[in-house]
Amino acid sequence: MKDLTHGSVVSHILSMAPPIVVGMITIMICQLVDLYFVSGLGEAAIAGVAAAGNAGFLVNALMQVLGVGTVALMSHAVGRKDRDDANLVFNQSVVLSVLFGLLTLAAGLALSRPYMRAIAADQATIEAGTTYLLWFMPALALQFATQVMASALRATGIVRPSMLVQALAVTINIALAPVLITGWGTGHALGVAGAGLASSIAVGVGVLMLLVYFLRLERYVAFHPAQWRPQLRQWKRILNVGLPAGGEFVMVFVVMAVGYYVLSVFGPAAQAGFGIGTRLLGLIQMPALAIALAAGPIAGQNFGAGNGARVRETFVKASLMATAVMTAFLIVAQFAPGLLLAGFSSDRETMAVASLFLRIVSFNMVAQGLIFVCSSMFQGLGNTKPVLWTSAMRVLTYSLPSIWLSTWPGFRMEHVWYLSIVTNALQGALSVSLLLREFGKRLAPSAHQKIREPTDPEPVASPLREPA
Repeated sequence: MKDLTHGSVVSHILSMAPPIVVGMITIMICQLVDLYFVSGLGEAAIAGVAAAGNAGFLVNALMQVLGVGTVALMSHAVGRKDRDDANLVFNQSVVLSVLFGLLTLAAGLALSRPYMRAIAADQATIEAGTTYLLWFMPALALQFATQVMASALRATGIVRPSMLVQALAVTINIALAPVLITGWGTGHALGVAGAGLASSIAVGVGVLMLLVYFLRLERYVAFHPAQWRPQLRQWKRILNVGLPAGGEFVMVFVVMAVGYYVLSVFGPAAQAGFGIGTRLLGLIQMPALAIALAAGPIAGQNFGAGNGARVRETFVKASLMATAVMTAFLIVAQFAPGLLLAGFSSDRETMAVASLFLRIVSFNMVAQGLIFVCSSMFQGLGNTKPVLWTSAMRVLTYSLPSIWLSTWPGFRMEHVWYLSIVTNALQGALSVSLLLREFGKRLAPSAHQKIREPTDPEPVASPLREPA
């Protein structure tokens, strides 16, 4: 366990962010590698895999419910020096991860084809996306366990083990992708099914590695079967914090799905270019997101310890760091989009769409960095409802106007991308405003004498091993 209530805030962020960003970038690279090798199968396969991957946002929403709830409540407990409560939250989150994983598998089997039919431009894209989703669902289901274990470590200030496990799992995925997709060395090409299978195998290996770490090396929190009996009051604590954050990801899914829907009239090449552009943009946003994710546990532990001034300091410094990083990448995206996109497709129309998308939507990056930081700070404070409100505002101001614009006779795809710049700026401004108001309410000395909510149960004693 690492105490984040003392020492330099900037030093804590700089020590935690690099492992976080390495882990996230390796996952994003894995998705880009899948697209790279699938690109040889044609534009329908690219569009299908990219559109199917968007369904991962819905699963990520459920993952965020567990991850955010676990990080917030555990970091508060660590700040209070309440190890029993931290372990109880962790073990109840493990139970929820199993339930959510099973739910994901069942939903994937039942809804993959209807989802692809709703957003794909043609039958070939529907088939490619459905096949990929069915083979990719085990990976999504297993990631719930990974999310809970990684979130528990991050709440205690430990991020390196999760990064190493993610990096190794992605390396396995990258190695398997060309073998399973194109049949390198085997002569048995599985196509888009191979892309999904490679991810599922890699995630499975990652879960096993984290289990070994917790069983052999982790000492502050541990698996306690006696705490696996479902405790609905604990589930309520986790879900009260996590559900609004999960709703944020649902809103992102809606925005992305609308993007695919309004582009369907331009054919699979436009959808493929949009898919490549969104994933590449997500990749270059990862450093700022890592800074925000590092700030969350720092804010949470200090909030739990009653140190409001340090919570404010965390927000200011994380915002400045995220803005600097996003500005640097904005310049790269504006002046070298072709360099960033090189090698992802040989289709000129697809790459033209991706390049145009990147040039326009990269202007969102500074506002997006502030949104990331505000979201993480709300998580650290244990109140994620404002995050859901700002995301809902973005859906209303972007999705409905986008659909309306698509009915115009002279509609062009860049119209909705210019609209996104306005809506992201509005969301950023609203996020900062609501966070400052939250600071005023929850960090005032008289309002911050007691972290535990009145409805929270008292910590339950657990048979813990003492730290080595």
